[in-house]
Amino acid sequence: MDALKEKFYQKSSAVKVEIKNILKEHGDKKVDEVTVAQLIGGMRGVKSMVYDTSALDPEEGIRFRGYNIPQLKELLPRIPDGREPLPEGLFWLMMTGEIPTQAEVDWLTAEWRKRSEVPQHVFDTLDALAPGTHPMTQFSIAILALGHDSIFAKRYEEGINKNDYWDPMYEDSMNMIAKLPRVAAYIYRRTFFDNHHIAPDPELDWAGNFAHMLGFENRDFLSLMRLYLTIHADHEGGNASAHTMHLVGSTLSDVYLSFSGAMNALAGPLHGLANQEVIKWIFEMVEELGTDRPSKDQIRQYIHDTLNEGKVIPGYGHAVLRQPDPRFIAQMKFAETYIKDDPIVQIVWDLFEIVPQVLGSIGKVKNPWPNVDAHSGSLLVHYGLKEYTYYTVLFGVSRALGVSAGLCWDRALGLPIERPKSITTDWLKNFLSIN
Repeated sequence: MDALKEKFYQKSSAVKVEIKNILKEHGDKKVDEVTVAQLIGGMRGVKSMVYDTSALDPEEGIRFRGYNIPQLKELLPRIPDGREPLPEGLFWLMMTGEIPTQAEVDWLTAEWRKRSEVPQHVFDTLDALAPGTHPMTQFSIAILALGHDSIFAKRYEEGINKNDYWDPMYEDSMNMIAKLPRVAAYIYRRTFFDNHHIAPDPELDWAGNFAHMLGFENRDFLSLMRLYLTIHADHEGGNASAHTMHLVGSTLSDVYLSFSGAMNALAGPLHGLANQEVIKWIFEMVEELGTDRPSKDQIRQYIHDTLNEGKVIPGYGHAVLRQPDPRFIAQMKFAETYIKDDPIVQIVWDLFEIVPQVLGSIGKVKNPWPNVDAHSGSLLVHYGLKEYTYYTVLFGVSRALGVSAGLCWDRALGLPIERPKSITTDWLKNFLSIN
């Protein structure tokens, strides 16, 4: 048993005992009450699941096992002379609750490298798709194709004690995460570069190799990819992709079926596809105004025009956050360090100043602040990754870290199938007439 697997088993076994005791002593206690607005409004804010790898505070933003993003940037291991944290370190933290050592992260990098070979049938599956297939559709299908080698599915068919479900889940998660950069890079080169692919570099870390296979060798871009894949990894369990992973996984579907479902949720415009919509909207503004250096008055008027057309300002507002997204701020600081004079970045910063003013003046917006999607596209465009229909795939590769760690914990704790109770509209009307 490898070091991460052994540590995860020890940690999860102890928590499993704690949860059993909590259920025994406090199972009947109420934690929350549901309003009619929550019933109809997508269960917004209902406390209904346990998810330990990250938590989202409305004011402070995301915390991974208690650590905020500035702390992670300081504490997580990096490459020699690197400025940004390695995503491998965040995965170790989410799995164990402990900040890893440099040696532990180096081991994980090497381990994922050993597991990274993608079966030819996965590439064949992708090549059978129409060239214009959206990259996220390709990504979801490729993940399902990887499931051919599911260790959990095989061991379940053979017969496995339910207390051991976590073991093949861990192995499948490690295998899938290791392969995702190769799969995602293949989709990018297939879709936008006429199938001219780039072989992996065995000397690079997980995120750096991903950037290399995409076709980017700029050192700063590799740093950006390490930051990007770290800060997008998780966002508590209630968001659509993480919840989908938990829901599908609760049926004992393997990690590939579960993660493909999560990516189908991430692909929605109200979730991960928003990063595509942000840069598209900015490009449309630049084209309509005829300049990539518009004045603040021009930007303000374009915002009003968008709202008057009944549209939203993409990248602004969040279901939980009531302050600027710390992930936005992390990307803003990256831009300040490396590319502060870029015209698209300047537009993003002007939007950060103007959009909250405009939305705040409307009086109906609870959170007028930017989320993570409001900045990421401008960074990618600067370095040459302009194909914005691909951006959500990048998001997906990162999100695999958090939701896979979460599913490993679900299996280790023996959490049951998710099965909330629904009601009919007639039942609700009758209830309200009586009460």
